[in-house]
Amino acid sequence: QPYPYAVSVYPNAGLPNEMGEYDETPSMMADKIRVMLQRRWVNIVGGCCGTTPQHIKALAELCKQYAPRVVPEVEPEMTLAGLEPLCVTPRLNFVNVGERCNVAGSRKFLRLIKEGNIDEAIDIARNQVDAGAQIIDINMDDAMLDARACMTSFLSRIGVEPDVARVPVMIDSSDWNVVIGGLKCVQGRPIVNSISLKEGEESFIKKARDIKEMGAAVVVMAFDEKGQADTFERRIEVCDRAYRLLTGKVGFKGCDIVFDPNVLAVATGIEEHADYALDFIRAVEWIKSNLPGAKVSGGVSNLSFSFRGNNSVREAMHALFLYHAIAKGMDMAIVNAAAIMPVDDISDELREAIDDVLLNRSHDATERLVAIAEKIKSGNVTVAAESPSEEPSLTPDKRVERMLVKGVVDGMERNLSDAMAMLGSAVKVIEGPLMAGMNSVGEMFGAGKMFLPQVVKSARTMKQAVAWLTPFIERERRGKVSSKAGKMVIATVKGDVHDIGKNIVGVIMNCNGYDIIDMGVMVPAEDIVDKAIAENADFVGLSGLITPSLEEMCNVARLMESKRMKIPLLIGGATTSELHTAVKIAPCYSGPVLYTRDAAMMPAAVRRLGDEAEVARLRDSQAELCRKHSSGAGLLYLSEARSKRPRLSYPCYPVAHPGVHELNIDIAESREFINWRAFLSAWKIDASLASVMDIKGCDHCRAQWLASVPSEKVNKAAEAMQLLKEAGRVLDRLQRDIVGGIKAKVAFVEAASDGGDDILFNHDGETLRIATLRQQRPSERDGHCIALSDYIAPVESDGKLRDSMGMFAVTVGRDIERIIESYKNEGDDYRAILYQTVADRLVEAATEVMHRKVRVELWGYAPDESLSERHVLQQYYKGIRPAIGYPSLPDQSLIFLTDRVLRYSDMGITLTESGAMSPAASTTGLIISHPDSRYFVVGDVDNGQRRLYAERRAMSLDELKRFLP
Repeated sequence: QPYPYAVSVYPNAGLPNEMGEYDETPSMMADKIRVMLQRRWVNIVGGCCGTTPQHIKALAELCKQYAPRVVPEVEPEMTLAGLEPLCVTPRLNFVNVGERCNVAGSRKFLRLIKEGNIDEAIDIARNQVDAGAQIIDINMDDAMLDARACMTSFLSRIGVEPDVARVPVMIDSSDWNVVIGGLKCVQGRPIVNSISLKEGEESFIKKARDIKEMGAAVVVMAFDEKGQADTFERRIEVCDRAYRLLTGKVGFKGCDIVFDPNVLAVATGIEEHADYALDFIRAVEWIKSNLPGAKVSGGVSNLSFSFRGNNSVREAMHALFLYHAIAKGMDMAIVNAAAIMPVDDISDELREAIDDVLLNRSHDATERLVAIAEKIKSGNVTVAAESPSEEPSLTPDKRVERMLVKGVVDGMERNLSDAMAMLGSAVKVIEGPLMAGMNSVGEMFGAGKMFLPQVVKSARTMKQAVAWLTPFIERERRGKVSSKAGKMVIATVKGDVHDIGKNIVGVIMNCNGYDIIDMGVMVPAEDIVDKAIAENADFVGLSGLITPSLEEMCNVARLMESKRMKIPLLIGGATTSELHTAVKIAPCYSGPVLYTRDAAMMPAAVRRLGDEAEVARLRDSQAELCRKHSSGAGLLYLSEARSKRPRLSYPCYPVAHPGVHELNIDIAESREFINWRAFLSAWKIDASLASVMDIKGCDHCRAQWLASVPSEKVNKAAEAMQLLKEAGRVLDRLQRDIVGGIKAKVAFVEAASDGGDDILFNHDGETLRIATLRQQRPSERDGHCIALSDYIAPVESDGKLRDSMGMFAVTVGRDIERIIESYKNEGDDYRAILYQTVADRLVEAATEVMHRKVRVELWGYAPDESLSERHVLQQYYKGIRPAIGYPSLPDQSLIFLTDRVLRYSDMGITLTESGAMSPAASTTGLIISHPDSRYFVVGDVDNGQRRLYAERRAMSLDELKRFLP
């Protein structure tokens, strides 16, 4: 039997390659679609990730040759959609519409919207979905709110929350402008609540046509020009008239019309209200029998308005009302899904009294229900969800252990107190359930069953638990609780301020039972060694990002050797490498020196250092690396490499706006250029997952991808998505709270190459020099040995510098630093690392925005550039911006030279004596416009050239230090 719906095929241009790009050509993609068309499988053909207009053109030409698939006629049914479809059919039985995102019905939601606290407001929606709501009703009608702005903003935000956006939305407002605004920005197929005949047929039909044109379903309230329909006869009269207009004049299908025949309060003591519930139930039955396809809904909370403050009675009334109405055909209702009480849980006495009220079976029904309600209220009967920290089957120590593994903090203090009473001391709580929990976390992390964001949350819970127990420990005994696994002193070396990797290492090692002594950043070698000796540490860990940090690590190693220490020295950081560790650091120290590329592997690596055979293998491996490095195999002599420099022409684009420019870059604009793969990499999400996952792709593709990943990666993929979602919330906060955006400064200077490997530039009447390295292994692309200086025109015979060069600096500023520091002070490592990793990616993204502004406007050498965000991130643009301190410009002291031009202090940036920038989320470097510079890659160089490079530097580090404030 043919599937009774249209079928679309909407593929990517193949799977992304290791660079995240799509390789299928238009003809290749068309050939793969052809077989589907030949067999008449599909109705609609399109293209998703990686496709271009050329791909779509090829598909369109192909589709002309074939007929579409035949779609059989079927009985129409209402289909709504968020990220997932919801078909409202009789088989579905009943649809819960979540009611809590309504400013008129929830004081908490109203407060959050007024405060601009969107994250918590979205949590209300998320909790409703988790509790079983299949549609989310959203209402922003309040006199003190800009309802349209609030509606569009909230809808836009939940659109990027997959766990909320998967369900359809009910746009609920009495203001037509709010409805239209919501329809323009909601995804999927929503339903509008509501329209009515109270303003006459002309207005009713106009609004209904707008709704139909925008693809939504509609709720019709039982109102007309006479007012609200409150009897059975008036209800069916108004609904029948509205149905005829919608199906006959507007063209609505019956299945896309939902009638709300007005749920009104009962048990009010007013005789005219006695039949309100019964007449509604009768109207449901009539509508389902006489208006083909039509659905019925209602706002159930109105029913129990008389019993405000007595939730037990209200929930029982709602449950029994739904029980009767659903039996007569009610399709959906606006309810608090979490508070729907099972009918069988209602006591016989209360159930009989409520039924008497709802069905108007007794003249004294209201009085009896009021009397029972008073008894329930005086007896403090409540309905409360059990906290996850109160699992009755577990002892207090096991609850503490379980909460630690899950990273739950709510209720922890109470359970710690119970565990302390059970075990006899605070120390035993730490040594027992807390340590057991952290060991479980470490084991699960090592086995791939738990991922870094979860680990950090568990570590945060551990910190808070220990902080609460500390006063009790101090009273019980003096001294510290020793770690079972070992003690590690860890620090970012002198001159460097970067510590994300160090913080992650600390968390992971802590989770594996190690006592971590984190000395922070900018720590002198003497302090590190003294602390390790004083604490009788088992390991020392060094971190650093900038190139001067490498030499400072050697200083620490030499000092440890002078103190005759033998404990392992662990090396990590962005500029460190296995080769540098083997060639430069290990010879300075007779103890084991281990390069730790991946924080996740560190506990296992440290444990191996206890095996003498493993240490011997490490030393042999490092000796082999030194031997290969000293041989310089395959490298040309520098003179020969220079003879292979490229012969280029030089456009020498004039600078449209010379001088120095200060920019404020909007965070909203910057976030579009964030490299999310690099963000995931910082959180140790494995590279294969990060490269396959198209972060910027559509939600539909992402959901499809998640459904197709191998089972062993599903948890990690879900964790990646959760991490990205939380990063989005961080960006929302920064976008809201960081006034003035991100600071950037750009300066343009006259420049030229000296005909060799150096760049010359003019500043304040002085010609200054930047030395560059030339690769000594010919490029496989063209056989050239290139240096950065090759992409700037040579100095003319008269000494004139006829080319130009840019210098830039970008910083997120101190506000984010203060937020990060506040989380650190609270012991919330997870939030601190999350904000820091987001800040690092944000400043890189802002640098992309700055560079585009330079290319298109300030320098203007590429005024017609029109690249997508994706192509910008893939660096399809003209020119490059090498960063100081990285392999393209490895001399960190150049930063003092660019400081003379840019004056970092005006931007709130300070420099350490080694040239590290603070705030850490800051970047600086050069801007070069030559079209061929995009091919610049840093090749291999030998030590001879490095020594020569050091001699050619513009000025010595000591000379440059005089420019420090």
